Amino acid sequence: MKSSSKQFLDLGAEFADFKSAAIAILPVPYEGGRSWGAGAARGPDAVIDASQHLELYDEVLRREPFRMGIVTVTPPNISSDPAVLQDTIYQCSKAIIQQDKFVVLIGGDHSVSSGYVKALHEKCGQLSAIQLDAHSDLRDTYNGSSFSHACVMSRIRELTTDTLQIGIRSMSSEEAERIKREGLMVCTMSDYRSGGFDVAGAIERLPDPVFITVDVDVFDWSVIRSTGTPEPGGFLWDEAVSLLQKIFIQKNVVGFDIVELAYAEHDLNSPFAVAKLIYKMLGFKLAADVKRGALNWPDKPRGSLFY
Repeated sequence: MKSSSKQFLDLGAEFADFKSAAIAILPVPYEGGRSWGAGAARGPDAVIDASQHLELYDEVLRREPFRMGIVTVTPPNISSDPAVLQDTIYQCSKAIIQQDKFVVLIGGDHSVSSGYVKALHEKCGQLSAIQLDAHSDLRDTYNGSSFSHACVMSRIRELTTDTLQIGIRSMSSEEAERIKREGLMVCTMSDYRSGGFDVAGAIERLPDPVFITVDVDVFDWSVIRSTGTPEPGGFLWDEAVSLLQKIFIQKNVVGFDIVELAYAEHDLNSPFAVAKLIYKMLGFKLAADVKRGALNWPDKPRGSLFY
């Protein structure tokens, strides 16, 4: 697997070597599944650029998570055929996972998630999925395509029916009927804030291991405003980070992705927030496994830590 010339966090060779790194960042600059605003194809590059301005010390964990090794690999070939692209993402993810790397996929629109989930499901044998998103994404097809970003949870639910959706505040009547008919665990943003949904209990009921997919439109515009399908009233930064930390503590998270950031020339804040969120989540993964006694805080990369 070839390392990218541009590395997440701009880490030196010692901490960004593919053989010794525990984490592999996989950028997928694709927006063929989008339905509205453009720019998601340039999102991964914007996040990686912004990451180079992050401090490496986490003031909450009081550690430097990068010391486990984080390598960024070259993006896969982007096909205009969505079925071909999904297979490419699957094959690329599989090749990295087979080398026992914890993969973080950076999109791209949300349709890119399903190829990665397929590879992760094969690796683990079973898999639950937690989606943080403004949209339920439960359509079977949208605008004539089953690979639209509006269909990604339908594609993921073909692989696993153990799903939890949080932060939802936009859906069609057909999606609402499906949620009711199938008894899906869906926590709207309104229910989250009012306490009308037992989030902790729902997380606990999901079988391990767990995959997390974060569509950045789950956030309030004061946190992240550059995204293709914005919705008002989302998570504030501390709300989302606190929830994610609890998920990592409760569950064995084996992979995650961050999708739907849209590049905007005059918005430095949004890609920086996404880069920081990725680093926070990696820190939470490492801290959770340390707390479980599975490993100690690393001082340098030592290869696989999580498989």
